[in-house]
Amino acid sequence: MNNKIFAIAAAAVMVSALFSACAANDTVDSTETVTSVQTEAAPPTAAEKKEAVYKYICDNFGKTMMSCQQESTWMGSPDYEMDYIEETTGKLPAMRGLDFMNNDFDGVVQRAKEWDEKGGLVTICWHTGVKSSGYQESLDDDPDFDKLLTEGTDEYNTLMESWDKAAQALQELRDAGVPVLWRPFHEFDGQWFWWGKGGSENFIRLWQMMHDKFTNEYDLDNLIWVLGYSGDVKDGWYPGDEYVDIIGSDTYNDSTNIRAWKKLERIADKPMAFHECGNVPPVKDFEDNGDIWSWFMIWHTDYITGNNKRNLKSVYNSETVITLDELPEF
Repeated sequence: MNNKIFAIAAAAVMVSALFSACAANDTVDSTETVTSVQTEAAPPTAAEKKEAVYKYICDNFGKTMMSCQQESTWMGSPDYEMDYIEETTGKLPAMRGLDFMNNDFDGVVQRAKEWDEKGGLVTICWHTGVKSSGYQESLDDDPDFDKLLTEGTDEYNTLMESWDKAAQALQELRDAGVPVLWRPFHEFDGQWFWWGKGGSENFIRLWQMMHDKFTNEYDLDNLIWVLGYSGDVKDGWYPGDEYVDIIGSDTYNDSTNIRAWKKLERIADKPMAFHECGNVPPVKDFEDNGDIWSWFMIWHTDYITGNNKRNLKSVYNSETVITLDELPEF
């Protein structure tokens, strides 16, 4: 276990600024004077837990990778993938991937709370149309961005109604003390989803608009903002350091995604995540390439079951990979 980093300050440890580079994060001494009156410490808030999680990610970036698994909800059990991983590897992933797709706000909130209670982390994406709903709408919608991003238009109001639903679900998680690695508008530079169809300038405005609304209007201080590029990692789509905490890329080409890693590290000095893959490569490939991501996340259903079982077990039991039982208490 010598390669794993388990030391992390208690939840009271504060990061000087989430939006600064990891190296700039300062910590606060959480030592308290012992008095004769013994009181039970209040549980950490979601904001405090978020800061502890982000510090942990920063401290471990380039050293260890958290395991992460995207769930499905249509295979008889929402734990279909988790059960498969546990049966195959003897372990559970450190992080669970969820999706607000098809307006599953209540279900995602419930499963996120349950995973948090197990000591795990959650990351949430959102396949949605402009008016909410699901995957097909995310591909088919083709909005007029001039109207969509102009306050007071019908298109803008429709979009805000959709965002309000997600924000309220995220507020429920905030109030329950659950930090969320929030990954909206993923694969934006691929431009197959509606949020990328307006080009880079409109995407940047869209991202910044959501960040401002969720932060200032809804006070969602439990979110770690994950900017998820496609495998191409195109230039000109970055919203700015103050709007992004983690950057990442995905690919399904069975590689460690080293090509994207080299592009991402030129864009921003942030922790980087391999936020979607199909077959996860052997850990030695990551180590040899030098791309030890903050986490890797295998996609659901056939993607996880299509992995070589022997390699999957090796990955989950590697000294370089963090599983659920090896996370610290945030």
